[in-house]
Amino acid sequence: MNKIQFSIDCRCFFVILAVLFSSYSIAQQKYVIDNSNHFWDKVQFGGGLGLGFGSGYTNVSVMPSAIYNVNEIVAVGVGLQFGYLYQKNYYESFVYGGSFITLVNPIPQLQLSAELEQVRVDTDYDENYYHSGFSDAYWNTALYLGAGYRTGSVTIGARYDVLYDPNKSLYGSGFMPFVRVYF
Repeated sequence: MNKIQFSIDCRCFFVILAVLFSSYSIAQQKYVIDNSNHFWDKVQFGGGLGLGFGSGYTNVSVMPSAIYNVNEIVAVGVGLQFGYLYQKNYYESFVYGGSFITLVNPIPQLQLSAELEQVRVDTDYDENYYHSGFSDAYWNTALYLGAGYRTGSVTIGARYDVLYDPNKSLYGSGFMPFVRVYF
């Protein structure tokens, strides 16, 4: 191999290396730019508040939640639930737990949801109602499937607990209307 041939081979080798490394560095730069969306930019917070008062009856619930928007169609999230129910001369109950939620928006106005909820229910029954007052504590699991109309950050709809059992479930019905808000 002569000097000229070696020089041309070296130049070709270095040109190929330069092209490969420049493509690699461009790909790396592009990767960094494409991932400039931070995790927290895709997170929304929201939840629900519930207040119910009546003659000797109180129902207070706080249900904060957060979702991560995977893309424009799918979001996943978690929630907490705290509740207090009181019926004069009957019972006092505390409810607490959490949930996982998946939201799917096949079109901007329609939101489909699946929510798995696990809550602890601690109830003390009044001895005036039951001759020997007693306590009850149990875990309640619910799987809600729902649909709603979405406008902006608000969704109004209904959901149904497919695991609903009238003898074990926390609520009087498996069907529930909802208003969901995320900011």
